[in-house]
Amino acid sequence: MSPARYKLTILYRGTRYHGWQQQPALPSYTGDAPPPGEGLPTIQEKLSRAIGAVVGHPVSVRGSSRTDTGVHAKGQVVHFDTTQENIPAEGMRRAINHKLPGDILIRSIQQVGPRFDAIHSTLSKRYQYFIWNHLDRPVFFNDLAWHRWQTLDIDAMTRAAAAFVGEHDFASFARPGHGREHTVRTILSCDISCRSPKIVIGIEGTGFLWNMVRIIVGTLVQVGLGRFTPEDMQTMLAARDRKTSGPTAPPHGLYLQWIRTNPEDECESFTSSPD
Repeated sequence: MSPARYKLTILYRGTRYHGWQQQPALPSYTGDAPPPGEGLPTIQEKLSRAIGAVVGHPVSVRGSSRTDTGVHAKGQVVHFDTTQENIPAEGMRRAINHKLPGDILIRSIQQVGPRFDAIHSTLSKRYQYFIWNHLDRPVFFNDLAWHRWQTLDIDAMTRAAAAFVGEHDFASFARPGHGREHTVRTILSCDISCRSPKIVIGIEGTGFLWNMVRIIVGTLVQVGLGRFTPEDMQTMLAARDRKTSGPTAPPHGLYLQWIRTNPEDECESFTSSPD
């Protein structure tokens, strides 16, 4: 019997987790010891165990984006295979959610065809970065936004953001050691919205390098502070040197907003999600 494949859209608050990727607790790990047989607290670890408990067998969960420690998601896309065919999709969604901790939620579940792959079927992704631009820090959600108390020039930041749209070599905006042979990526949009004290930077692209969004955000903030000009962005892109761009913004302001996948890979399917 061929296994059934399911596509999930999940939300999570990444504050308590060591990113998406499942990983063992090495001797150098100084946090609380995980339960016997478990690795570090990651989203993939928690999700795999919750799904396995519901379908009755171990599963391999594959995610579209490997978000870093402390990064959040509003629309991460994952898939898994199961031989369990007796649970309706909505019943499965509710059962898995019951097993998950309160800061992880399956928003929707959908049976898809075998061609679907959470990584290879991805067409584009959009990230959001949330900045709290106020003299006082956001006490009740300080793990969900980057506090910047200085006045930021939003017009200059917006002009600078436009330089990233299109196909460019983003070597200057990638963390060294990213391991990618090619650093050319296509950014479809890079926009900034401001409703004081909230600033949201949105970046959509077909693919990203390691820390690319956070380095772009950190650089745009430097533009807002007057330390770079919008015209400097072209010089940074041409340099292909990480040393020329701005600092890396912290992870806790970053959200994976949504992921668009190829509908042809999903084939005939059914969807179950709340209103």
